[in-house]
Amino acid sequence: MIYCGIDWAERTHDVALVDDSGQLLAKRHITDDAAGYRILLDLLAEYGDTEDNPIPVATETSRGLLVAVLRTGKRKVFAINPMAAARYRDRHSVSRKKSDPGDALVLANILRTDMHAHRPLPNDSDLARAVAVLARAQQDATWNRQQISNQLRSLLREYYPSALAAFESWKNGLCRPEAREVLKAAPTPSRAARLTRPQLAAALKRAGRQRGIDADVERIRETFRAEWAHQPPLVEDALGRQMLALLVQLDAACTAADDLAKAVEEAFPQHPDADILLSFPGLGVQLGARVLAEIGDDRDRFADARGLKAYAGSSPITRASGKKSSITRRWVKNDRLNHAGYLWAFSALTNSPGAKGHYRHRRDQGDWHAAAQRHLFNRMLGQLYHCLKNRVLFDEETAFPTVLVAAA
Repeated sequence: MIYCGIDWAERTHDVALVDDSGQLLAKRHITDDAAGYRILLDLLAEYGDTEDNPIPVATETSRGLLVAVLRTGKRKVFAINPMAAARYRDRHSVSRKKSDPGDALVLANILRTDMHAHRPLPNDSDLARAVAVLARAQQDATWNRQQISNQLRSLLREYYPSALAAFESWKNGLCRPEAREVLKAAPTPSRAARLTRPQLAAALKRAGRQRGIDADVERIRETFRAEWAHQPPLVEDALGRQMLALLVQLDAACTAADDLAKAVEEAFPQHPDADILLSFPGLGVQLGARVLAEIGDDRDRFADARGLKAYAGSSPITRASGKKSSITRRWVKNDRLNHAGYLWAFSALTNSPGAKGHYRHRRDQGDWHAAAQRHLFNRMLGQLYHCLKNRVLFDEETAFPTVLVAAA
């Protein structure tokens, strides 16, 4: 067996090849371009790399064009955690020396000695990987939108509380296009108090509102004209300019989140696992796409349901040493899947009598809300693993016994 380790960087990469005895066979310094990738593939082929028997490769990243080139065919690519690679480095030298060629050699030796302890990158389909890109991008855009919205809300509290009161009854508040159009028309409370009914109606129509315009115009106008505390005029104008700058960022974030959500809605239903995911209570298109993005469609990725639960961080972890033993929640997990699981379990409470009964049972046993919800997510992950493996849809009667349904 020949093993390959690659220490990657932004512009160049260091490659090392070792045999079963740990003897260094070859090392190269390649560039991060098509020419460098060709040198790498020729080097692997020179030492016996074939389509049926490829040389396994270890690196410290799971993304990028370098990984995409290496994953062609049946080659196994192992993404080693940089912290784990640093621990392996101490096994070879106690002087704490470090170099890029040396790190490539360490990565190759990790596969030589402990390849059984590491899992290769999952062999997901191209469609699953495309859904993963879109779902993660939409999730990031949603988080970014909420972050900017929180900044804008904090700023409005300093000088423009009437705007927060006017938009409080609307779902999503400041993220709604109507709220953004009104703020553009009146960036300060003094200008907002002078807005006329036609101006407010025009702002709502520009945002796409077609119904209930007159009622909202009257409510917003009364709110703006009520008695509120004010900043000095110069300070108020300066804060208004700052608010408009934040509003530009919020507009871009809302547009990006909406566009990516539409892209997910187009791509996710095309996947063969979409029907199974959507059959689960609490999973819609966006949330189902996020779950698929993190677990993939490679059925050999997880040996059993316990592996999936540990990966999601829903199963507890036991720490025992001597006479001390504790059972706590996991801190090392897939944060994206864990966040999607929190929303999934929360939504399932109102869409599944069995899920609600299970949650109530855990609360009666003494669990707090977060622990009971995490326990429900853990159970539903096991059900999802079973359904995906056996290609069956979710069934309420099978998933939750009638006792729990009656309790709900």
